[in-house]
Amino acid sequence: MFDGRWRRGVDRFTGPVGRRIVRLGVTADVLTASGLVFAVATAVVVATGHLWAGIPLLAVTGFHDLFDGPVAKAAGTASVRGALFDSVMDRFADGVLMAGVAWYLVSVHDGELALLPLAVLAAASLVSYVRAKADSLGLPMTNGGVFGGLMERAERMILLGAGFLEPWLLVPVLWALFGLTMLTAIARFVTAWRAAEGPVLSERETHAGARTPSGFSWRSERSARSRSVRRARRDGYLVPGQPRGELAARWRARRQEALESRTARARARRERTEAARAARVPHGASRSGHRGPRGSGPADRGV
Repeated sequence: MFDGRWRRGVDRFTGPVGRRIVRLGVTADVLTASGLVFAVATAVVVATGHLWAGIPLLAVTGFHDLFDGPVAKAAGTASVRGALFDSVMDRFADGVLMAGVAWYLVSVHDGELALLPLAVLAAASLVSYVRAKADSLGLPMTNGGVFGGLMERAERMILLGAGFLEPWLLVPVLWALFGLTMLTAIARFVTAWRAAEGPVLSERETHAGARTPSGFSWRSERSARSRSVRRARRDGYLVPGQPRGELAARWRARRQEALESRTARARARRERTEAARAARVPHGASRSGHRGPRGSGPADRGV
């Protein structure tokens, strides 16, 4: 929800703070790593039964995750490697937090309740995976409407912190967290499924890096389509509620046009190559380009 609806407002707040943090000499990777440290500390205090102490530690963990991106942008160090490091650390922090909650539930409740944090973690991983897979396939996908952005990482941490207020409140909050996270994952999957409508590709076309005889790359086409969708979304041309069938039809038309254009260019190159070869071979010469002496043919030798 923060990424989908309130991202611009949040960026207006985090941008100046990120520039101030850069002036202090703190890098984005330092913030990401220290956020993981606070996540481990939160898991430890929760596992030992100090739920109230886990609330401020969880808040600090969330602030680190909130400001590492603006710090990277302000310092000009935003990179693919930094994005990878941030994503992996976020997943690791989620696992550590839920492990701490599971430890606490085992110590004060029946053992079966320890499966509930694991279910929440699995649903949260599914939310991230559906979005990442859709982006890798170049699907023109938004967050999935209201429910697709309902329970992202920031919302999950806020709801989990609310469960730390009272011991009896933690289990109902975990059930609510599991249900809402699964609803988010299902909404995103449905959105990606609708955006993926189109002709069935052959095994050669779906193979990574496979190319048609005309040189058309399905991977490069998906990447270009993903970039165009992100550019349209950034410029405000692609908004939630836009008919996905129309967008898919335009993409299929552009793909067919690209295929025909590449095929025509390949055919023209072949024709020019054949014409150049024909021009280089003298009239009456052999395939090897060697003209034999007069009278050296089979008939002249009496064969």
